[in-house]
Amino acid sequence: MSSASLLGEPQMAARWGGAAFSNQTVVDMVPPEMLPWVDSHWYQFPPINPLWHGILGFVIGLLGFISWAGNGVVIYVFSSTKSLRTPSNLLVVNLAFSDFLMMVFMCPMMVINCYYETWVFGPLMCQIYAMAGSLFGCASIWTMVTIAIDRYNVIVKGLSAEPMTNKKAMTWNFLVWAHAITWTLMPFFGWNRYVPEGNMTACGTDYLTKDTFSRSYIVIYSIFCYWLPLLSIMYAYFYIVQAVAAHEKTMREQAKKMNVASLRSADAQNTSAECRLAKIALMTISLWFMAWTPYLIINFSGIFETMTISPLFTIWGSLFAKANAVYNPIVYGISHPKYRAALNEKLPFLSCASEQSSDTQSQSSAATNVSNEEKA
Repeated sequence: MSSASLLGEPQMAARWGGAAFSNQTVVDMVPPEMLPWVDSHWYQFPPINPLWHGILGFVIGLLGFISWAGNGVVIYVFSSTKSLRTPSNLLVVNLAFSDFLMMVFMCPMMVINCYYETWVFGPLMCQIYAMAGSLFGCASIWTMVTIAIDRYNVIVKGLSAEPMTNKKAMTWNFLVWAHAITWTLMPFFGWNRYVPEGNMTACGTDYLTKDTFSRSYIVIYSIFCYWLPLLSIMYAYFYIVQAVAAHEKTMREQAKKMNVASLRSADAQNTSAECRLAKIALMTISLWFMAWTPYLIINFSGIFETMTISPLFTIWGSLFAKANAVYNPIVYGISHPKYRAALNEKLPFLSCASEQSSDTQSQSSAATNVSNEEKA
């Protein structure tokens, strides 16, 4: 199937006619069945340079490959390693599963659309594509919230915390997906809608429709899938850092009273392991918000009309949003001692540098004693 057969000869001629067609727009190559879904806002912009489509297609393809490989390995290692099959790590597997599915649904279509320089899969697939991105993004952030809450319970509450169980972890995962599905199905029932974005190769929520009812979806959705998770995570990690800092201060004071340089007790080692694990999760969450904040800015700029949104701007927002599916396996692969040890055993050609292997076991031993419910 060629671009000409998909788009029609008149549209191709208008697209490549050169300077003679001074009234070209970014919508010119959009198939006729997609035009009712395209907001009039985009008709003011000239076509995007094909080079940008090529770059976007290449980057999305690369990110997709890394995400499939990285998250696939995380799922395999955590699921097949007995010492990692703990209730808390069910949350980690859920996170990797969500990131994996995001790129499975989004990468292939995005690459093909970038080749044709427009959306070629029809209105229904446009809506499914947009829903998938919203669904897996919402599921990922709320899974990170559950991981943060788990860290908070064990590190801050300590022995007084209710231990994580398989049933509790599975219940949390179920609620995460139920919450995400509920919100992302709303546009199919008339509360907002899914439409082509400015670059015409991706689809997302409609942040350009002027009616208050449609705009309210963006505002309320952002509260439950951005601001509330952000505040929850900030609360949890504030007290996690505070608890770790207080414990380390106590240990230093005790060492000073005993006239020793430090206390090399198991308790001190465990605190160090917990601090490392908290930093891993905090880094992952920070990267997620770096990925999705540009997209939030685009949506808010549309509904509040604070700035002119260009097609090129939507390209970068879309790219940053999809990149979050790549961060998590990289963070865990580099920073998680027990995961690194298991990776070295099961897939040694993917493991970290061999010189790190010697200290992996000692770090893993310290991390193992953190809790019977090992945090990932």
